[in-house]
Amino acid sequence: MVETITSLQNPRVKQLVSLRERHKRDADGLMLVEGYDELGLALSSGKPVALYYCPPLVRQPEQMRLLDSAREAGAELVQVSERVFERIAYRDNPDGWLATFPLIHRGMDDLQIGANPLIVVVEGIEKPGNLGAILRTADAAGVSALILCDPVTDLGNPNVVRASKGALFCVPVAEASTADTLRWLRLRHIRCLAATPQTDHGYTAIDMRGPVAIAVGAEKLGLSRFWLEGADERVSIPMHGRVNSLNVSIATALLVYEALKQRDVIRHP
Repeated sequence: MVETITSLQNPRVKQLVSLRERHKRDADGLMLVEGYDELGLALSSGKPVALYYCPPLVRQPEQMRLLDSAREAGAELVQVSERVFERIAYRDNPDGWLATFPLIHRGMDDLQIGANPLIVVVEGIEKPGNLGAILRTADAAGVSALILCDPVTDLGNPNVVRASKGALFCVPVAEASTADTLRWLRLRHIRCLAATPQTDHGYTAIDMRGPVAIAVGAEKLGLSRFWLEGADERVSIPMHGRVNSLNVSIATALLVYEALKQRDVIRHP
């Protein structure tokens, strides 16, 4: 029998709201995933703990099939009232779907990168929206892996899930320290390119056809000296205005798609 929640004082409601905070996610080992499309991707790669749904908010009747998929994946199904869903939702204009999943914890040894990998390394990213956008680019470009070095924001942040449009569950992701990441790349003979405005080497002139990792840094400070000194090459994106850098997610997209172009993955009509 499906449980129904109508009270805002229900302990489940309080727990779901508390999972917006990182310390609570870490303590409970859970993260929130909201939205029909995002849940479709999440269910294809993860095991949900519980699915909360509000039929009056569901926009298309066929979306109710998601209940069967969640049940088959082992999720507990919980129906909630509109008032309750508006409380537990973290997005504007909620569509009536929200679930809890175990936190993502993956190390570099879990990655399967293939013979000619294209890897994105992200150091110290602070803004969840930027990390989510980078995940979307990584998914669209089919990168081999995304490695988070010393992250400030965590993968379980609801805004990362939202900004990634669910790509978080499609991209091979790992978390590691900066030193361990560079050591891992060296052992696998993967060239490291450090993105920085502090070089005259334009990114289109750099050979990205072999195994390569593109490293990008935090929004304010960029890559640490460790990466700038440890990388095989520094690369820059030409800037012709008064601002000396691009948003990190935009810069990552330009670099990744240049690599795809050189590898002849992008086909032009």
